[in-house]
Amino acid sequence: MIHTTHSIRVRYGETDPMKYVYYGNYAEYFEIGRVELFRSIGMSYNEIENQGIWLPVSEYKIKYLKPALYDQNLTIHTYIKKIPGVKIEFEYEIFNEDNVKITEASTTLFFLDAKANKVIKCPDSLMKLIEENWLKG
Repeated sequence: MIHTTHSIRVRYGETDPMKYVYYGNYAEYFEIGRVELFRSIGMSYNEIENQGIWLPVSEYKIKYLKPALYDQNLTIHTYIKKIPGVKIEFEYEIFNEDNVKITEASTTLFFLDAKANKVIKCPDSLMKLIEENWLKG
């Protein structure tokens, strides 16, 4: 398993009139979690794209437990719990500043050769970093 955390503060423009985070903005929070997870193991999203590989989302599931509010500091926990093949699955939990879990979600992305527009397996360079950073138990 790989697990990372990243904190963000809810901006006013991300909220609705009740000052709750608008539900569509959670997808962006999860993208931040994925980008920071890759960066933490030694490869940025940009480096993956420079290798000619795209990572489109094929599934997105979310459960809202409590609202996130304007100006709250949120902690995004991002996990990879399975070794990737042609797809990579991420799980997420978001906690508010009182350490209460407010959201849980998952996304599935697949590796796509940008030139050939074909699904491919996880590139060796990324797989090596995942294996080096995999936590046992």
